[in-house]
Amino acid sequence: MTDRSNDEARLRRYRAQLATGTRLREGLDRIVSGGTGALVVLGGNRVLDSICTGGFALDAPFTATNLRELAKMDGAILCSADVERIHSAGIHLMPDPTLPAVETGTRHRTAERVARQTHLPVVAVSASMGSISLYVEGRRYPVDPPAAILVRANQAMQTLQRYQERLQQVLDRLSMLEIQDQVTVRDLVVVAQRWERVRRLEEETAGYVAELGSDGRLLELQLLEIIVDTERLPELLNCDYGDDESDGAKALEELLDEELVDPVTVARTLGFPEVLETRLRPLGYRQLAQVPRLPVTIAARLVEAFGDLQGLMGATHAELLAVEGVGSGRARTIRDALTRAAEASLNE
Repeated sequence: MTDRSNDEARLRRYRAQLATGTRLREGLDRIVSGGTGALVVLGGNRVLDSICTGGFALDAPFTATNLRELAKMDGAILCSADVERIHSAGIHLMPDPTLPAVETGTRHRTAERVARQTHLPVVAVSASMGSISLYVEGRRYPVDPPAAILVRANQAMQTLQRYQERLQQVLDRLSMLEIQDQVTVRDLVVVAQRWERVRRLEEETAGYVAELGSDGRLLELQLLEIIVDTERLPELLNCDYGDDESDGAKALEELLDEELVDPVTVARTLGFPEVLETRLRPLGYRQLAQVPRLPVTIAARLVEAFGDLQGLMGATHAELLAVEGVGSGRARTIRDALTRAAEASLNE
């Protein structure tokens, strides 16, 4: 997993801890309703210990009520990373004053610097604004009300569904070109660009779902359905056109949005020739993945036996039977699936 992916996964995990329906969020909402502020640090390490003074140890169970009552006092509240225990309260935090900070309020500036210095998530509740902010590595992430998150989540889901439809369109075209043995680097680049846009939207939508908590159950089910439909695509394309040592899908994640729209940059990232009209020959893994109940091991044997998709398309029933693990019924199923694919390409 790349560093950026790790950072996004961490942020998503922290947002999930603050989601509607969690004990932490309930406690923070009580603090907002009570018109007080708070500074809550999740987790601990030696760096945090070195900048803490005063306060008192608790080691009490974490409850929304306990958090609300402790927030009435001055000082920060230190909780376990899993938000199961409240370790201490009334803590005076003294982060390095030379660390850069963009916040102006005392509580939020402290939260920003503590998050930057300790690499721990810090939550600040503003008494005057009635807002909740999450600080991770010194960056501020507003924790919005569920209604505002739901609006953005629905918009992201609608956009994702449109992108998913467009991805399916280019995949249908790729299938047609594969059957006709007319695939070029440009065709693979178009698919890769569509796939990566869908993946990024899935990631964004998943973040909203995590923030919504119990309110995002319906969106979560819709998102899971979309992910299931496309999760094997990078693996199958890599088997068809890549090699065992490359992972083009992971490499695409590192591209900026403006780089992703450049076909030559995408081709280079995927390890393909930069001449976009260069012809490519698929091995046939993606087409075989559409054969009902065909094990991956047998698909690999078929590709090994016939070389590529064109060899598979020309294989007779008897030749298919000669492959280990392919019986009469399975051979017929494979032939029928490949024949339907060929007929569909002719109708395009």
